Parts: sequence; C-alpha cells; structure tokens
Amino acid sequence: KRNGMIGNIYSMGLALQALEATRKFYAPRKWDCTQAFSVVYAHDYQQPMAMAQVLPALVGRSYLDAAGLDCAATKDMSPSRQLPLSPNLGTHGVPRASIQVHYSITNTLQGKHFHYSTTVTVPSGSTLLQVMEVAAEENPQNFSFQTEQTSWGPYVTSIHGLAGSTDDRTYWQFLSAGNALEEGVGTYKPHDGEHIQAVFSTY
Repeated sequence: KRNGMIGNIYSMGLALQALEATRKFYAPRKWDCTQAFSVVYAHDYQQPMAMAQVLPALVGRSYLDAAGLDCAATKDMSPSRQLPLSPNLGTHGVPRASIQVHYSITNTLQGKHFHYSTTVTVPSGSTLLQVMEVAAEENPQNFSFQTEQTSWGPYVTSIHGLAGSTDDRTYWQFLSAGNALEEGVGTYKPHDGEHIQAVFSTY
C-alpha cells in the first residue's frame, strides 16, 4: 500500500526480509516487490540500525540466513569479488545557505497547558535535532529538552520539563503539516519555511 511502503520507512527492512524468508510458506498474494524496493532505493538511510535491516533484503537474504553462513568460504575472497568502497563525496568547507524553520511545542494533555513558537535560522541540511538545539540556546526557558540515545538514534524524552511516560502512555510526537514525521529528530532534515510541531501526545 502507499506506493510500495510497508508500514513506514523504518519497518521496510524487516518487512522485506520477512516476505523473502517466508515466501514458500504462504500462497502468492498481490505484492509488488519492485515497487517496495524502489521505496528503499529512494530513501537516504542514515541510521545504522535501519541500514542493517535493509541490507540483507537488498541481496535477497534475511537474518535467518546467518545461521547457515560459511565464514571459511568467504575468508579468502579475492579483492576483485569484494564490493568497492564508495568515494567520500562530502562538501567539507563549502558554506551552506541558511534556512528558517518554524518550531512550536504544545501540551494540552497534562498539568499546566502551554504553547510556544519560535523561528530559528540554521544551515541548510540541518537535522531537526539541530533546530531544537538552536531553539533551546536562544530560549532555554521555553525550549529546553532532553534526549536519550537509542539504537535508532536520539529519542526526545522531555521538552519544557515535561517528560513522556510509559505508565501514562505519553510521548512527544513530531509533526509537519499535521502529519507525523517518519524519521527521528537525529535524521529528519526540515526544509526552508517548514513548521515543525512537537505535540505532547498519547499512544
């Protein structure tokens, strides 16, 4: 569904692995493999965990194949059969244009309700986390936040002193144009003029 997307971009790797590993155990269904892989090819994966889940699927394998892997057979692989390393195409030293990002935080769920908005200027290509850091530097009283590191990258645990809780099933949800972001704050890159909303929500 959704032009080949299975769940969201981060569930694609495991979904493709599961479909490949179990294809002989279920009756054929309408599923466009090419369309699903085109979604993966078009995405610029940044998180190591996401890459680790997508790579096996790209070569028609799954994590289940690791049990039958013959390491001795690949130990002496000739250099000509190894994959070439990609050249580093970075743009180090090249100044990036600035963009403006509108950022707001809202809580209408618990305790004292609040809504604060700001506009920050960051270099083009900055992540949402960098936008949040600039907002917190410019106005720490309103936009301070905390994160914890996970295998999927930084996870925002609290904003403006209000923390999510598994007991209350609350968390900070990030939206753009009313739609939930499908990437984390450490990889999502807002565009110029975009309005990012952090909304204290339940799940």
